[in-house]
Amino acid sequence: MTLTETDVRVREQVRRQLDWDPDVDNSAIGIVAKNGVITLTGFIDSYAGKLAAERAAKRVRGVRAVANDIDVRLKLGRTDPDIARDAARALELRIGVPEGVQAVVHDGHVTLTGKVSWIAQRKNAEKAVAHVRGVRGVFNHIEVTPDRTHQDVRRRIVEALHRQADVNARHISVGISGEVAVLTGTVGTWNEREAAERAATDAPGIRWVDNRIVVEPVDRGDADEVC
Repeated sequence: MTLTETDVRVREQVRRQLDWDPDVDNSAIGIVAKNGVITLTGFIDSYAGKLAAERAAKRVRGVRAVANDIDVRLKLGRTDPDIARDAARALELRIGVPEGVQAVVHDGHVTLTGKVSWIAQRKNAEKAVAHVRGVRGVFNHIEVTPDRTHQDVRRRIVEALHRQADVNARHISVGISGEVAVLTGTVGTWNEREAAERAATDAPGIRWVDNRIVVEPVDRGDADEVC
């Protein structure tokens, strides 16, 4: 595979960002860059660290997408019953997670089920168990059943986008199709794309967000700047 100067530059910036992040042990992580797509390979000792590596890569200007193929290899294994106990406790303590959410653990992988009213509640449940020691992966099968009484959902999302300090909402359009919010347009960084999705996710009456926003970095030649 022939790498362009931009590929090499972005790969090096991702490597430096991983070095900078205290939540990431990148001693066994490989990085491949091609046309703005970053593929992370290798292994790390926690699922939370795997997610942190992905977040770090997305902060780099010029990254359009990330394929996270890092394998979680635990230094000290834990039994499924121990992980299940801690996952249940984490869900209980997490603000915004309804009592009906349940966790099943098999071979270190947590499967979440149940029903919630907001997408944010679904995401909160996943965040709660992601940091449980011994977790190797999370499958989120929680169903979102929105409260249909909420009105003007599109207006609420647009207002939320304009309130976000890290989102340039001028180039983002919001559409509502049933219980789905559709985001289109362009932004300069992946972080901005995700911030826009989070703003829509927090709106009531939405079952899920179809994020079609395209990342188009404004300054492709700035090798040292990250977002």
